[in-house]
Amino acid sequence: MADIIVDGQTRVAFVPTIANIAAPTTAELNAGTLLQSTLIPAGLEGFENTTADVDNTSLASTFDTKLPGRQSFSGTGLVLKKQDGTDTVFNLLSVPNTAGYIVIRDGVAESTAWAATNKVEVYPIRTAAHSTMGRGEANSLLRYRIPTPISAAPNLKAVVA
Repeated sequence: MADIIVDGQTRVAFVPTIANIAAPTTAELNAGTLLQSTLIPAGLEGFENTTADVDNTSLASTFDTKLPGRQSFSGTGLVLKKQDGTDTVFNLLSVPNTAGYIVIRDGVAESTAWAATNKVEVYPIRTAAHSTMGRGEANSLLRYRIPTPISAAPNLKAVVA
């Protein structure tokens, strides 16, 4: 097996509507807004799953045992480059309480269109108020962060229908 390079191999979209997050359709994904060109390299914040431990040790135990508990994501958000003129992504995502889905596909060139059988991660989100970043920094771009709390359980192993 070969290693998967990430440079240029991640496609990210904000999709307003998905009927089945286990099997989003290419039509639903194509109706979304691509984000990978305006995201900074570390712009997908907090989209890493953590699982809490549940202590199931008994009084008779001589060893602390645990079971997997709730899964969660913390501090999810998008950090994007501010664009001059009409900034479509900013205008779309900077409205607090905008509901939709962040869809992430890895391992395929970002310029390759969505296709049936693509493996994707689908995160139901709602946006929160944006914050501006980069003011006063030398040699920097103006950026903004959109908090994207996950509003329902995501599907980390979805397949495009």
